[in-house]
Amino acid sequence: MRVPASRAPAPLRALVALLLAWLLAACTAGPEPAPDDRPTPAGGGERPSGTGAFGDPPDIADGAGLPGWVADLGLTADGGGFALLAECVGDTARPENGFCRQRVAVLDRGADHWELRGSPLPELRGTDGVSAVLSVLGPGRALIEDGLGERTGRNWFTADGGRHWRPVDPRTAGRTPEIPKGALLTTECATDPGAPPERCARELLAVVSPSDGRRRTLVRQPLLGAHPQPMAVVEPDGSWWASGTDPLTGGPAVAVSRDAGRGWTVSRLPSPAHGPGRDPADGPGRPTRIVVGPDAVYAAETGEQAGGEPVKNPLRALHRSRDGGRTWQRTWTPGPEDEPRSLEGLPVPGPGGRVEIAAQWSGHRSLDGGRTFRELDDGSAYVRRTPAGLLRERSRCRYELTRDGVRWTEFSLACGDDAGLGRP
Repeated sequence: MRVPASRAPAPLRALVALLLAWLLAACTAGPEPAPDDRPTPAGGGERPSGTGAFGDPPDIADGAGLPGWVADLGLTADGGGFALLAECVGDTARPENGFCRQRVAVLDRGADHWELRGSPLPELRGTDGVSAVLSVLGPGRALIEDGLGERTGRNWFTADGGRHWRPVDPRTAGRTPEIPKGALLTTECATDPGAPPERCARELLAVVSPSDGRRRTLVRQPLLGAHPQPMAVVEPDGSWWASGTDPLTGGPAVAVSRDAGRGWTVSRLPSPAHGPGRDPADGPGRPTRIVVGPDAVYAAETGEQAGGEPVKNPLRALHRSRDGGRTWQRTWTPGPEDEPRSLEGLPVPGPGGRVEIAAQWSGHRSLDGGRTFRELDDGSAYVRRTPAGLLRERSRCRYELTRDGVRWTEFSLACGDDAGLGRP
C-alpha cells in the first residue's frame, strides 16, 4: 500500500521535497548567464547597453562641402548642431585689404545635410581675424559671442535654428538656483563684472541660459577657492563638475553636483607631493579636467612637472574614481621620460579600465585605468565634451564622436576652399 507523503518518514519527505525543487528549477530556468565582473557605471544604476548615455553615438550628417573652414562647432544630444564658418583672404603686401566672411551652418535634428542660415556676424576687415565663440544651448538654440571687429562685445541668441538672431546683453542678469537643461556652466567675475579671469580677484560659477542666452550667477557655489573652473557641459550621468583649490591647503580639489547645481560635494585629489602649491588668492591656474566614463570618473590634473623637456599642455597626474568622485586614486604620474606627459583636451574613458590620452605628439591607451600606457599609431587629436558625446578633432575638417570610448562615428565639415577663400 502506498504511503501518503504526509505520513512518510521525515528523511523521505525531505528527499521528495528536494527532488521536486530540482525538477522545477530544471524546467523553468534559462541558460546560465556568462560570468560578468564588470563594475557598475560611475554614476550608479544599470550597466550601459547599445543605447543611452554610453551607447552608440548619433550619426552626424557629412558637411564636407560647406564653404570656408570651421571656426567653432557645437552638437546637441539629438544629433543636431551649429557650425561657425569663416572664409578669409589675406594680402601680405597690404594687410588692411584682408577680410574674413563669417557664416553659420545648422544641422537640424534628423536632417541629412547641413544648411547655411543667416549670420549676425559682420565681415571682418584687415587682420582682425575670427574670434567669435559659438555655444550650443540645446536643439535649435545657440549663442554667438563676438570678441573682435566693428561690433566689439556683442552677443546674439537664436531659438529657431539660426533662422532669426536677436542681440543679447552680455552682462549677468541676476541669479539662478539651478542649471537648466541645455545650459552651459561658466564663470563670472564677482569683484569686477566683465573682467577677464586674469584680472579678476574672485570668480563665481554662472549659467548661460538656454531660454534667452543670458548669464546668471549660480546661487549655491562650491568651495573651490577664488577661481573655480567648471566643465562647461553636463556629463552623461547628469552630473556637473568643477575644479579649483582646497581653501585650506591650496591643493587641487574637484566638486560635483548631481542635482543641477543646487548642492555641491567637494573632494581633494591625491596630487603629487613634489611641486609648488598654490595660494588660493592667486589668479586662475591650470585646470583639472574631469570626464565621466562608463565605469569610472577621471580627473586629469594639468600643470608643470619637474624635469624633462617642456611640453605644451603638461599633464601633472591622472586620477581615477570608482565611486562617483567620493574617493580618488592617482593612477598616473609621468616622469621626465614617461609618456603621456601632456594632454590635448580631455581623456577618453571606456569600459573595463580603458582610457585614452591625446598627448602633444601621439595618442596613448591604457587598459588598466591609467596605470600603464602604450603609444597608438594614429597620433594626437583634441578632445572635448559635447551633449552628443566626446568629440575628437582629427584634422582641419575631420571629426569623430563617441559615447563609450570604443565606438566612434566619423563626419567631415568644410573640407574644401570656395572661390579661393581659405583658412589664413
